[in-house]
Amino acid sequence: MARKYYFDTSIWLDFFENRDEPDLPKEKYVRKLIEKIVKEDCKIICSEVVKNEMLVLGYSKYEIERLFFPFKKILEIVYSNKKQFGKARDISRKRNVPLFDALHAILARDHKSVMVTLDKHFNKLIDIAEYKKPEELI
Repeated sequence: MARKYYFDTSIWLDFFENRDEPDLPKEKYVRKLIEKIVKEDCKIICSEVVKNEMLVLGYSKYEIERLFFPFKKILEIVYSNKKQFGKARDISRKRNVPLFDALHAILARDHKSVMVTLDKHFNKLIDIAEYKKPEELI
């Protein structure tokens, strides 16, 4: 079975917006990871949560579809359900992490994928979903 990766929203934005930092070429790492995923015939899990977060940040639906279109062969689009959302809300309150980070972790777990993130909030969610930085996976 092909390995699956769940990119949180910030990973996608690092790639789409070329959000490099001094001594941290984030876009380059994500690009290399995507190349590896394609080469190894793996999948990237993308949830509606990512797209909703991008809408809130000012991207239009058209822009979002245009950005994700080149990845359609490796993307698996998933949706959260009420139970997952309720569990994420509970975890968010109890562990003091953003709601959508908790939901990303639950979706990554439920879709048997490796969470790809640079967000330190996932340190509080490690029991829910394994996570790695892009550079650790290339």
